[in-house]
Amino acid sequence: MRIDKITVGQLDVNCYVVSDEKNLEALIIDPGDEFEKIAGLIDSIEVKPVYILFTHGHYDHVCAAKELKDRYKCPLVMHRDEKTTYEMTAKICVSWGYEPEDFPPPDMMVKNKDKIAIGDVVLNVLHTPGHSPGSICIYGEGCLFSGDTLFRGSVGRTDLPGGNTERLKGSLKDLLLLPPDTKVFCGHGPETTLGEESVKNPFLAKGPGLGSR
Repeated sequence: MRIDKITVGQLDVNCYVVSDEKNLEALIIDPGDEFEKIAGLIDSIEVKPVYILFTHGHYDHVCAAKELKDRYKCPLVMHRDEKTTYEMTAKICVSWGYEPEDFPPPDMMVKNKDKIAIGDVVLNVLHTPGHSPGSICIYGEGCLFSGDTLFRGSVGRTDLPGGNTERLKGSLKDLLLLPPDTKVFCGHGPETTLGEESVKNPFLAKGPGLGSR
């Protein structure tokens, strides 16, 4: 499995292109903005996107999705509980000057324990509500794409509509059941491991409060 990261948008979202090095099928995770920049990466490594996935529906994670979908003809994927958040994002962004069609409806809704295959690479959907109702992490081959659920040294905020601190606490407890050497590729900021966060992250030690994003 190959992982390429590109940071995009005003809030420096990490967009990941995860691919099977054998047959070059790829998954785009969180295309937050700067379509040309993301497409340039995809074309430079010569992979074929087969899915575009949102770890959650906040605007900083979704705004390049339509252009990527149009270019690569692949479906949009999100958790079934994230539809309301995504629709709220679309309304906000239209008020900022976006067009309604910039936010196409999802083509595929997933739930906890669903699997997403890109070639021979099989990734698992983990429903991790708290930052938003339909937040998900993607886990496979010793790697966790955590969206805004978990950061290095912090966690996602829970004071936005749909956020819930108690649910985030439960989601973090579930993540800590994964192997401690699991590499964590966060929605913002640098990579980490679950073992490191279990020791050094104050929100995991004391229970999560309100994070920074």
